[in-house]
Amino acid sequence: MPRLILSLDGQTLAEYNMTKERYTVGRLPDNDIRIDNAAVSGHHSLIINILNDSFLEDLNSTNGTYVNGKLIKKHALQHGDVITAGHHQLRYVDDQVEEADSDPDDEFQKTMVIEPNRDMEEQIAKVAEAAEAAAAQGVPAAMAEGAGSALIDEASSATAKPASFAPTSTQTVDESETPVALPKAKLQVLSGTFAGRELELTKTLTTLGRPGLQVAAVSRRSEGFFIVHVESGKPDDYPLVNGQPIGPQARQLEDNDVIQLAGVKMGFFVT
Repeated sequence: MPRLILSLDGQTLAEYNMTKERYTVGRLPDNDIRIDNAAVSGHHSLIINILNDSFLEDLNSTNGTYVNGKLIKKHALQHGDVITAGHHQLRYVDDQVEEADSDPDDEFQKTMVIEPNRDMEEQIAKVAEAAEAAAAQGVPAAMAEGAGSALIDEASSATAKPASFAPTSTQTVDESETPVALPKAKLQVLSGTFAGRELELTKTLTTLGRPGLQVAAVSRRSEGFFIVHVESGKPDDYPLVNGQPIGPQARQLEDNDVIQLAGVKMGFFVT
C-alpha cells in the first residue's frame, strides 16, 4: 500500500496510508492532508489513486507544486518521489517497490536509448516530411492524402535489431533553422520497468518503440506535437492514443493524452 510521509526540515510530522481514491493537500481544514502554513494554498494539490497508480495534480496553487525539485502541473507518482508544497515535503513510498541498487538514470539511458540504423533514419525522415505536410495543411488529425499508405509499405522493408523499449531522438533539422517559439512537452512512462522516467521532447523528431515490433515518431512543430506510425511487426498494428489506434495518419497530440506503444504506456504532458 502506498504511503505519504509528511515532513518539515527533515523532521517527520505525519504519515498517511493511501486507502482512498482522492486526497486533497492544502492549508484549509477540509483537506485530507492539511498543511497549516501560509506558503501552502487553501487547496494546493490533489492526488488520485486508480488501482495501483497514483496521480498528482497541482490545483493552481500560488507557489506551485514540485516533484523532486521540478515544478509540475500533473505527474504520475513513483516510489521515492518527493512532493514539495510550500516549505513542507511529502515523500511517496510504495512498499512493494524496492530501491534500485544502481543509478536509475544511468540504467535508463543504457536500456532505453538506442541509435537508429540507416534504414530507420531514412524512414524517420519520410515521417518528418509527412508530419510537416499535415501541419502545413492545418489538418492535425490527418496526413497528406496518400502519405500514410506509403509509409506503411516502406516501413515493412525497414530492418533493425530488436531491443527493449527505447525512446531515441533524431535531429533532422538544425535547431537554428527551427521556429523560435516551439512548444515544450514531455513524455512520462506510466508502465513497465522504467515507470516514472521522463523524456523531454526537445528534438525536432523523436522516435519511440521497439524496432521490428512497433515504432512511432513524435514531430515537434510550431503548431504542436504530432505522432506518426513508422513501422510494426504485423500489418495495421498501430500505436494507441487514448485507447484508439492512430492509423496511417499524423495525429496531433493534446495535453494529458495517453500513448500505448510497443506494450508501454506513456503520458503526454505539455510543459
